[in-house]
Amino acid sequence: MFTNKRLSGAYENARIEYFDNTSKYVFMSDSHRGDDGLSDEFTRNQNIFLHALDHYYEDGFVFVEAGDGDELWEQSSYKYLRLAHRDVYNALKKFFDDGRLILLYGNHNIQLKYPQYVRDNCFYYYSEYYERKHKFLYGIEPQEALLMKHRETGQEILTVHGHQGDFFNDQLWRFSLILSRYFWRFMHVIGLHNPSSPSKNLHKRHKIETAYTKWIQLSKTMLICGHTHRPKFPKNGELPYFNTGCCIHSRGINCIEISDGKILMADWIVRANEDGLLEVKRKVVRGPEPLEKYDFNSNPDLNKIILSMKSDDEDDSV
Repeated sequence: MFTNKRLSGAYENARIEYFDNTSKYVFMSDSHRGDDGLSDEFTRNQNIFLHALDHYYEDGFVFVEAGDGDELWEQSSYKYLRLAHRDVYNALKKFFDDGRLILLYGNHNIQLKYPQYVRDNCFYYYSEYYERKHKFLYGIEPQEALLMKHRETGQEILTVHGHQGDFFNDQLWRFSLILSRYFWRFMHVIGLHNPSSPSKNLHKRHKIETAYTKWIQLSKTMLICGHTHRPKFPKNGELPYFNTGCCIHSRGINCIEISDGKILMADWIVRANEDGLLEVKRKVVRGPEPLEKYDFNSNPDLNKIILSMKSDDEDDSV
């Protein structure tokens, strides 16, 4: 129930973004950009990520980073992340300068929730070469949630990171940060993982995803999130819960795209071509499907799914 309360609160206070069938958005999350050290899993996918960003920038997409882009639990200083992945942050700045960057915070970069932290760390960066400050993401306002509204149909799509209501990663995030920075960061290097992380705990992941689905059932709103690191595109007969996956898989990165009034899931992976040369390739793994398929106002089948879920709940309670 607490997840429902937290998601409803995020919905009420979300940044509003109006879109139509000519709009283009790409959603990624969970890059966990670190300091390029042994525990920084993003490093192996940095070039894939950059190639994907270049593609979406040239094709006119709005880039929505749905939380945990920065690994600020393991790292105490934002500047170390920027120094380690300078090219990535420069690519993000290109989107920002064009008004095409929407930054949501997750539990691992929840510090971006606080305006003073953002002003101190994101507005400027210090160039050691020129020995002076330069504008970086000057004026950016990271948000907890993004609520997209279709200009013509009124369809709503809520995007959050997905940690809302996850006890250790939401209410107890300060305690979890300490454990992550001073214990699990080093255990991670030798192959041990934090059991409170839904990306490594199947039971916890299932519990969180069940809570997401319950919120969709009650709110009748399409949901896009990350946090679990498990990509999700609803099958026929399922409610509209989408998950971006993550950018630290050994096999590449996942994302959700919206364009031309349709939604799809894509993977960016490295594969050898016929000459044996490695190439970064985009592979559509689900969709595209029309967005109205996931609109409760235009698709009566979604309401039938809810009725069937309610009847199943009633049968279980007997």
